[in-house]
Amino acid sequence: MNLATTALLLVDLQNDFIHPNGAYARGGAVSAEAAALPAKLKPLADALRAKGGVVGGTLFTLVPGRGGEPMISPHLKKLRPFLRKGDFLPGSWGQQVVDELQPLDFTVEKLAYSAFYMSRLEWLLRKFGIERLIVGGIVTNGGVASTVRDAHVRDIEVTVLEDGCAAPTPAMHKAAIEGLRPVADIAAIAEVLKSIG
Repeated sequence: MNLATTALLLVDLQNDFIHPNGAYARGGAVSAEAAALPAKLKPLADALRAKGGVVGGTLFTLVPGRGGEPMISPHLKKLRPFLRKGDFLPGSWGQQVVDELQPLDFTVEKLAYSAFYMSRLEWLLRKFGIERLIVGGIVTNGGVASTVRDAHVRDIEVTVLEDGCAAPTPAMHKAAIEGLRPVADIAAIAEVLKSIG
């Protein structure tokens, strides 16, 4: 693995999703598996930084509309009725990646499942000279899977961290990982750490 052309992409590991004071905690929607991810991913992020790799994060964002009310897609509003004004607001504490995984070399606002959709992610990766992504975060069957598939069609090699992602249920996580095997390498965090020395 050429670390000069490798980036760790942390998908949606934000305060509003997983911090005890975030929006999802307020709504009772934080899973233990998701909350455990920063501690599991931190050693890899630190090792990549030390070896010259790039660490970036996606920021799921609710864009404010009239009166500052967030523009929430109907499916998300139905799924998460507790979301309110100020949640995932651009530039807010809730929108930011958790402190444990800082500092990041770049962040990209994310409006839908894929981090490539209507974002500057591909442009940033090209400017950084990135040819391979190592991906971890939430949720395996949503933002992670969509981003990985979009990277694949852009000829960006991807390694998905099987134990560095989480989904609403273990069964959903397992099914998503199996579904990604044709388009990505699947590895454990420990395996990737060993490969970068």
